[in-house]
Amino acid sequence: MEDTKKRPIITERREFLKSSILLAGGAALSSLPFSGAYAAGTGTIKIALVGCGNRGTGAAAQALSTKYNVKLVAMADAFKDNLDKSVESLKKKFDATKFDLPQDRQFTGFDGYLHAIKEADVVILATPPGFRPTHFAEAIKQSKHVFMEKPVATDSPGLRTVLASAEEARRKKLNVVVGLQRRYQNNYREVMGRIEDGAIGDIVSGQVFWNSGGVWVRPRTAGQTEMEYQMRNWYYFNWLCGDHILEQHIHNIDIANWAKGSYPVSAYGAGSRALRTGKDHGEIFDNHSVEFVYADGSVVLSQCRHFEGSKNRVDEGFQGTKGRAYLAAPQNVGKLWNAKGGELYSYASPQTPNPYQTEHDELFAAIDAGKFKFADAERAAKSTLTALMGRYATYSGALIKWDEALNSQIDLMPERLAWDALPKVLPGPDGFYPHAIPGKTKVI
Repeated sequence: MEDTKKRPIITERREFLKSSILLAGGAALSSLPFSGAYAAGTGTIKIALVGCGNRGTGAAAQALSTKYNVKLVAMADAFKDNLDKSVESLKKKFDATKFDLPQDRQFTGFDGYLHAIKEADVVILATPPGFRPTHFAEAIKQSKHVFMEKPVATDSPGLRTVLASAEEARRKKLNVVVGLQRRYQNNYREVMGRIEDGAIGDIVSGQVFWNSGGVWVRPRTAGQTEMEYQMRNWYYFNWLCGDHILEQHIHNIDIANWAKGSYPVSAYGAGSRALRTGKDHGEIFDNHSVEFVYADGSVVLSQCRHFEGSKNRVDEGFQGTKGRAYLAAPQNVGKLWNAKGGELYSYASPQTPNPYQTEHDELFAAIDAGKFKFADAERAAKSTLTALMGRYATYSGALIKWDEALNSQIDLMPERLAWDALPKVLPGPDGFYPHAIPGKTKVI
């Protein structure tokens, strides 16, 4: 099998990458002066974890698994039981040399993040994504390097906050990695590098999918306030999760933007609550289908659904003027064909290392070396906005343009964060939550 020959990157893609300085690995950034909180060679890199659920605990474990001199020195979570469970899990996996974590640096409540961030050189942000804009802004204000999970916001006001913080992070030369781990997965890097080099020509269409049976549900329990219930069952409330088109499907949508080397100018689609319609399913849809149109007229079809018992599909495919590509993260697949169906490239290596680990290995390598290499936040924010634009389209039934989505003034966050405070979306007398109705719901 001969590898594809490289050719100059097309102008649209080249200019996109140049202006955004968002290539995974960030080679273009490595020569910039470094002014991060941790100075290379000065000792231990101190880590704080904000958000101690399963994903946060996993991210902390990956940070502690790097080969560098790292130590977990602070943790924060709204719920003490989450924090305690995370501490127990991590201490079973790592010896005591990886921790400097006294009780007075284990913070709970809505303001715990403020205290945890100040203790560290690197902050891991893994709360439900509705809190990401505030937590990221604080980490950058305190001049910390950041690993944060996707998506980076659940509404447009939060998205604009993240974009402003991303600009400040770049100015301060702070490394930021976002957990869109396909960007750090070998089969994607190999195939997308060849697409960028023109192996299948200009991308004219694509299809991206996250179709599955859905995720966990955490039913209401006796004695919970409305705030606690929504926080515990966070996946089903947009101020916390953003709907699964954001929380899950952003992975595939981000790959579409990577393949195109740009972001869509409009979105049009449909969605509904077809099967997951119980009281504990909150307000989100269980299916979305969106056409994203790019400036050159090309169209990417985006589809995600939570239908138990139906055929699952999580992958991405693209068609170019000279051929086509197919990628799948779970199967570790990456393939390219020419216009006649002849195979140009097939990724056949085992998936080593794990991309979740690679994110942290590369981030901490840059920090340990005193290099500024990663500016993922802007790119992740724009892929988050792409997914938001899709949600706005399915919820409203309208054609949504990029600038309309970016400038939406609808703020989903509660006016006050406290256990006795009320979120903006509340159940009716029957216990069911209001949800979007296409043709009636306003999103802009």
